[in-house]
Order: sequence, then C-alpha cells, then structure tokens
Amino acid sequence: MSTDITKTAIVTGGSRGIGHAIARRLAADGYAVVVNYAGNAAKAQETVAAIQAAGGRALAVQGDVGREEDVAALFASARQAYGRIDVVVNSAGVMPMAPIAPASLADFDRVIATNLRGAFLVLAQAAAHVGEGGRIIALSTSVIARAFPSYGPYIASKAGVEGLVRVLANELRGRSVTVNAVAPGPVGTELFFNGKTAEQIDQIARLAPLERLGTPEEIAAAVSFLAGPDGGWVNGQVLRANGGFA
Repeated sequence: MSTDITKTAIVTGGSRGIGHAIARRLAADGYAVVVNYAGNAAKAQETVAAIQAAGGRALAVQGDVGREEDVAALFASARQAYGRIDVVVNSAGVMPMAPIAPASLADFDRVIATNLRGAFLVLAQAAAHVGEGGRIIALSTSVIARAFPSYGPYIASKAGVEGLVRVLANELRGRSVTVNAVAPGPVGTELFFNGKTAEQIDQIARLAPLERLGTPEEIAAAVSFLAGPDGGWVNGQVLRANGGFA
C-alpha cells in the first residue's frame, strides 16, 4: 500500500456491495476514506475495519444522501477528520422494481429521492469542497440502454445522474476537477440479487458477450482509474463497465 494517505475520498453507500468494494480499493490506492452509510452501521464498521486491517485509514459517517443537512454534515465530518477532500464517489442508491403505473408512484418518489436528489446534493457539495485536481465520480447503470420492464423509476433516476455529471463537468471549468460516471452492467451484489429468481439471474448474466455477472471489484477498478492520475484526461464521460452488456 502507498504510504501517501494524506488525500481523502468520500464514498457514499460505502457499507455494502459496489460501494464497499470502492471504499476498499481507494484505501488500497492510498486514500483516507470516509464511508457513508444510510442505516446499517454494522456493515459500515465492517468496511472500516477491513480498511484498517489492511493498514489504511477510514471512518464511517451516517447520513441519508437525500437529506440536505445529512450531506452537508458528511462533508463537514470529512474535512474535520482529514482536512481535505480529493475524491467523491456517489455510490448510494436503491433499485425497487416497479412498472410505470399509478400504483408505483411511491416507489418512483423513493428512487428519485435517493438516486437523483441524492446525486444532486452530493455532487453539489463535492463541487464546493474538492480541491484543484479533484475527482468527482457518480454511479449510473448500463441498464439504461436495455429499457427492461419495471426498471422505469431506476432508469429515470440514473439517466438524470448522467445529465448532472455532464453539466457539472462544464460548470467546474478552470479548476482541473474531473466529473465522470461509471455505469456498471449486472453485478453480483445484494442489490442486484434482491427479488430475482435463479433463472432470471442466469438469463441476465448471459446477456453480455462475456456471459457472466461483473464483480464489485471490477467496478471499483474503473472508479480507481478515474480517481487516479491515469484518468486525468477523462472528463464529462460515462464509463460503461459492463462486459459488453449494452
């Protein structure tokens, strides 16, 4: 592990799944990591403990990304603990399956509150706090291109995230700050497996030419690239890490 741990990364939704893998990868890359979580303190502490066991620095900060005061407190906690913010990764998200129908409005509102409003709040705070040469990375999804039934609210929220990323990249002109998104294909996480049968999982896994699900670590590697020096010329883009899924 690098001995340079002065730089700091915030990872929202860092307690489980892809966010957990991203937090661990950035810690291995030498960042002190602030692991944001919505409600599962035990899982967040597991992420922190894993980072610390590998010789890294991390702390967990609770907060709902859809709440303005929680997001502001998250960034304040990061600055208080480590003195700076260099990388922000917005990985927090929810994915209930719901058709475009009147009965789905509550699900739609919940997805938009977390996935789109949350992204807006996190990106806004990131824009205010990251220093010159900083990196802002949001998680989108490659399922946008597939338009599967019952993914309407989720796709709508993530299409909005991609729009915000492109606009913010232009708004931060002159600061040497990059803003990008990573759009995973199907990845073997609790969020993906929830509500799906074994047959459905196998069918989706075979859609990509590589005929398998991605791993959280593969998505974390894409984030690591964008966060690191080799990703410095990539800006305002959506990196579709999906095995050819779409």
